[in-house]
Amino acid sequence: MIYEPVNINKTMICAELTIIPIGTSETSLSRYIAAAITALEDTGIKYELNGMGTQLESETPDELFDAIKKAHEAMFHEGVLRVATSIKIDDRRDADKGLSQKILAVKEKLR
Repeated sequence: MIYEPVNINKTMICAELTIIPIGTSETSLSRYIAAAITALEDTGIKYELNGMGTQLESETPDELFDAIKKAHEAMFHEGVLRVATSIKIDDRRDADKGLSQKILAVKEKLR
């Protein structure tokens, strides 16, 4: 069975992405991560790099998955032969609330 996307009124899909090249000859991975970030920049998707991964924000699942695929494939263009990619997705279709609104909601409750 093929499932078509269910759209309500609003869509905001966020993801946390971690890409790890395996079998590199060095312990530093920054050049590989830079290649993945460059691939994300080419997609135009909104992202935020942090010390342990990258957070992505999109209005459509297709746009999000396309960007993830390009970042994943960027590792192979750097000569890596094995890549482990982890994705955590929050797909909300009742409100246009992205990453910054999630943080703000928590901070407001801390006051």
